[in-house]
Amino acid sequence: MTGSTTPCCANGPEFYPLRLLLLLLLFVPLLALSDDRVRHAELVAGEDGYVVNADIDLDLNPRLVELISHGVSLHFSAQFEIEQPRWYWFDESVIEHSLNYRISYHAITRTYRLSIGNLHQSFDTLDSVLRTMQRIRNWRVADFSTLTPGNTYRASLRLIHDTSMLPRPFQVTAIGSSEWALDTDWMQWTFRAGAPP
Repeated sequence: MTGSTTPCCANGPEFYPLRLLLLLLLFVPLLALSDDRVRHAELVAGEDGYVVNADIDLDLNPRLVELISHGVSLHFSAQFEIEQPRWYWFDESVIEHSLNYRISYHAITRTYRLSIGNLHQSFDTLDSVLRTMQRIRNWRVADFSTLTPGNTYRASLRLIHDTSMLPRPFQVTAIGSSEWALDTDWMQWTFRAGAPP
C-alpha cells in the first residue's frame, strides 16, 4: 500500500494581513464619500408658527460646477418631516414639507442665480450661492395648531440633489453615478411641542 499526502491550502496566520488588506480596499470607496451633511438643525416657535433653522455642509464636485458654468441648472430640495412616534403602530406622519432650490448661470451677465420657490437672487460667484443655500433660516413649516403642546415629535431634515429635473441626457448619466449624488443623510432629533407664544 502506498501512502500519499497532498498539502492543503494554508489558512495560517500569514494570510490574515492579506485578507485585512482586501477588506480595507473593498471599503475605501465607502469611507471616501463626500462630507455633505446637515450640521445643525432646530425647530423653534416663530411669530406665526414653527420655523426651521439649519446649517448644511455641501460641496459641489468639479463635474457639477462645470455643468452650471455651461448653462445647465441644478435643482436641490430640502426635505423636512415631522412624525409622532406611536408604540402600537407605525409612526404618524404629521408634516412633510420641501424647499426647492435652483442654481443657474447666466453667461450674458456672468452672474449666478439662486431661485428659492418664486424668489430669485443674483450672485457674482458660485461660492456665494452655496453659502446662501447652506443656511436655512426661518423656514415656516407648521402652524401652531398642527402640533399638540406637550407631545413629543421626531423631526427629520435632509438636502437632496434632484436629478429628475436635469435634461434627459444627463438623467441617464446620473443613474447610479456617485458624481451626481449630493444627498445628505437624514438628520433626526426629537422635541416637545411647546405652547404658542
